[in-house]
Amino acid sequence: MDKSPQSTGSQGAHSKLLRGSERRASSVLITSKLMGSPAAPVRAMPIHRNATLSVASWGPFVLEGFGGGVKIQALLSAVFLALYVVSVLGNLTMIVVISLDARLHSPMYFFLKNLSFLDLCYSSAIAPNALATMFSSSKVITFAGCATQLFFFSLLATTEALLLAVMAYDRFMAICSPLRYPVTMSPSACARLVLGAYGGGCLNSLVETSLTFQLPFCGSTRIDHFFCDVPPLLQLVCADTALNQLVMFAMCGLIIVGTTLAVLISYGYIVVTILRMRSGSGRHKVFSTCGSHLTAVSLFYGTVFVMYAQPGAVQSMEQAKAVSVFYTLVIPMLNPLIYSLRNQDVKEALGRLGQRCTAT
Repeated sequence: MDKSPQSTGSQGAHSKLLRGSERRASSVLITSKLMGSPAAPVRAMPIHRNATLSVASWGPFVLEGFGGGVKIQALLSAVFLALYVVSVLGNLTMIVVISLDARLHSPMYFFLKNLSFLDLCYSSAIAPNALATMFSSSKVITFAGCATQLFFFSLLATTEALLLAVMAYDRFMAICSPLRYPVTMSPSACARLVLGAYGGGCLNSLVETSLTFQLPFCGSTRIDHFFCDVPPLLQLVCADTALNQLVMFAMCGLIIVGTTLAVLISYGYIVVTILRMRSGSGRHKVFSTCGSHLTAVSLFYGTVFVMYAQPGAVQSMEQAKAVSVFYTLVIPMLNPLIYSLRNQDVKEALGRLGQRCTAT
């Protein structure tokens, strides 16, 4: 029996409707799986020019942290907590001692106080959240929380790199041009140098954070790290990250190489000046002061260079985590010890502060 045109048209329309419904259902299913909430309605995924689908996820991330069982997690938590507590106490002590002791109110100790403040904020941007995720079963960090952590981490790390170069310039002026030092390193000049370091850190942080979080995140939302950093975040992106990697390499390379050259040139002149000194006690004091700064510079620049300015140096994320622990927790903990144990002025100031506390 022949089908009427009306019946054929009705079946064609019904078939198109079914196919459209199936496509919409498939789109919702795919999108819901990507977003991790199969029951909730989600928006359609935008299509890029290369006709591939992606999701600009604004949902939470999961910080996987370190692997291992309960005992390993408990041990890591104890280590993280110990490093953080020592870092906070050491840097707070340096800030209080330099602020209260009038004999330490000089440009060198003004910069050292700012370095202690940076280390205090630097470790506080990472350690508390890392400890919270270790004790938590969900290990979730919100999208805004992740972006905020990356912004402040990048800001403080870049500022510290620039401040270490400023401290090298301060030692260069004090040793090589002592007569011009009070004028060149006046309080207003020191404040401008510190503000410039913060400005450079803010600029780098804004660029890194905005470039990273404008990318579409799709698939897994599990960050293979214990804090939000650019390299593990780029692994979650479903778009081309060549520009981001190039910008990160260029900016980190420029900052690290530029500040390293400033430090090397400053200390090159300092060494020449020291070798011309006739007083042995003067040489020892200068070497003691500069040795503390060179130790801090070597530790910080070395680890940051390996992590960010040398592609391929870190072979796995486990190595990256170990290096990250060193420059986010170990170095902020070591800096107060380096500057206090190798600096006679700081030792004497600590003794005077201790006597003042016992007297009251």
